[in-house]
Amino acid sequence: MSQDPRNNEHAASHQGEDPSPQAAPPEEDLAAAFLRETEVIEEAEEDGRTVRRKGIYLLPNLFTTSALFAGFFAVVAGINGDFTAASVAIFIAMVLDGLDGRVARLTNTQSAFGAEYDSLSDMLSFGVAPALVAFTWILQDIGKTGWVVAFLYVACAALRLARFNVQIGSVDKKWFIGLPSPSAAALVAASVWTFHSFDAEAFGFKLLMLVIVGAAGVLMVSNIRYYSFKDIDLKGPVPFVVLLAIVLGFVVISLEPSVMLLLLFGTYVASGPVLATMRKLRHRSEP
Repeated sequence: MSQDPRNNEHAASHQGEDPSPQAAPPEEDLAAAFLRETEVIEEAEEDGRTVRRKGIYLLPNLFTTSALFAGFFAVVAGINGDFTAASVAIFIAMVLDGLDGRVARLTNTQSAFGAEYDSLSDMLSFGVAPALVAFTWILQDIGKTGWVVAFLYVACAALRLARFNVQIGSVDKKWFIGLPSPSAAALVAASVWTFHSFDAEAFGFKLLMLVIVGAAGVLMVSNIRYYSFKDIDLKGPVPFVVLLAIVLGFVVISLEPSVMLLLLFGTYVASGPVLATMRKLRHRSEP
């Protein structure tokens, strides 16, 4: 019996085909895909030309992360009612925040990513944490006025940081325009630490904390100049008496840390308005 020609055509059409299926392209490793999608790429100026740089510098960002952790710990400690630990954590965040920028400059590892990360860390450590610690300790007893003043401090800290970021390179590095947020946070933290240690919870101290938190917030967004100490040469030689004074300073602070830190930062915060007033009086007295 003869075969159906349609079957012959069907069979012939399959004779030239490859019986094995075509190999699929290998899939990208999941870890490699995650690293590729989350890689940080930024443009930087090197030797007068713009280059695209991948990755971040580890060392300065470790200090920034440590400061961020200290700020978050201060928030948690304040919520749990451990106000001494919360205040100490804010001071630790202040020290770490002062180190990350200097480490980046010494190791030539400055980056736009590090600057933005530092600002976000400062917002938590020196904006949210001090306001929350002060509010949970005593400002909540004043009612609506307490949380309004606490929010005022947070908002002023955010505005201060935003203004500082856009003014980099356009102002004299010898001066800060407005109270620096770490100093404002140190004033609030030292006040909470000192008054809480002496169980000062009378209504007068509640009003005093209200004034301190509100004034610190307003001074951050003011145009009052504060000395930045950035023109001090830490690499050059200094007289022996300078090192002796630093050692004595540590000894004095260790005697009563909360009180001494409050006096130290209270003096720095007051120095801005005092010097501004003296400059205005001097200009008025000039012919």
